[in-house]
Amino acid sequence: MIIILGAQATDQQVDDVIERIESLGLQAHLSRGTYRTVIGVIGDEDKISAAPFEAIPGVVQVVPVLPPFKLASSEAHPKPSIVATGNAKFGGGHLGLIAGPCAVETEAQMDAIGRAVSEAGASVLRGGAFKPRTSPYAFQGLAEEGLKILADTGKKYGMPVVTEVLDPRHIELIDRYADMFQIGARNMQNFVLLTEVGRAQKPVLLKRGMSATVKDLLMSAEYILSQGNPHVILCERGVKGFDSLTRNLFDVAAVPAIKSMSHLPVVVDPSHATGRPDFIPACALAGVAAGADGVHIEVHNAPAEALSDGPQALLPEQYAQLADQLREMFELVNKNTPKTL
Repeated sequence: MIIILGAQATDQQVDDVIERIESLGLQAHLSRGTYRTVIGVIGDEDKISAAPFEAIPGVVQVVPVLPPFKLASSEAHPKPSIVATGNAKFGGGHLGLIAGPCAVETEAQMDAIGRAVSEAGASVLRGGAFKPRTSPYAFQGLAEEGLKILADTGKKYGMPVVTEVLDPRHIELIDRYADMFQIGARNMQNFVLLTEVGRAQKPVLLKRGMSATVKDLLMSAEYILSQGNPHVILCERGVKGFDSLTRNLFDVAAVPAIKSMSHLPVVVDPSHATGRPDFIPACALAGVAAGADGVHIEVHNAPAEALSDGPQALLPEQYAQLADQLREMFELVNKNTPKTL
């Protein structure tokens, strides 16, 4: 349920509503806007429907929320959310560009790539320190050493950094180095991990699972939001298909679908979706044309020597050209949409 208070509602009236909600054993999530205040109510549906919230002074409307992803829904937050980290912003008319290698390998490798993507205008540097690999014998990442290299490179080039977290036991360590947590496709429904990164109160890049529906993705986001962490970015990275031409099936329709249901920003990852450098530019541009708030692309200066996913990475010069095209496409698509702060 969503409780809407008018522009003239006092702080005391807002507090009275929250106190009434909590007295029923329910959770209240407050969102203050310029023209109205919205309070999301979570808990026992019977208690929610039976309570006469309309009678409380200051309340102008009570809206039942049908989707189970109450906090992620557009009803809970009518305006698009903006997730910021450092100078990077996603959503609300802002385009965020995430770029970097699949895995952190060496200082020299990260320095070369970090410099290249920074010059190309990327806003967030990515790199994996812990790698979920199908084979236990494949390169698993440099762990803390990789985190140090990633963080140092980000600081050198003035970019916030994002890296994947695989296990709740790694959260405290990664929190010391990274500006954003990434939840990979394999862990999208690892609910313990989602809960713990939610408690960390740091931005989270949540990737869609390989066999997950859009609603599944939004329900996973709900776990993070329910811990009081509103800084969630959703990522379409392709789902399992039957055609072996590409690594996955790039579901570009998921972008407007999510936009119709949720206020959370959405980015696309054509690198994992296609696994084909020759397909990445077209799919990246298609994602932005469909309304994406950002693009996540793997970039490597020596793909043939990469320890992880080299064949799907763009060269720095290819990324620089694409980054310019993405900004042009974004400006074209959003030319009549004012940016929000």
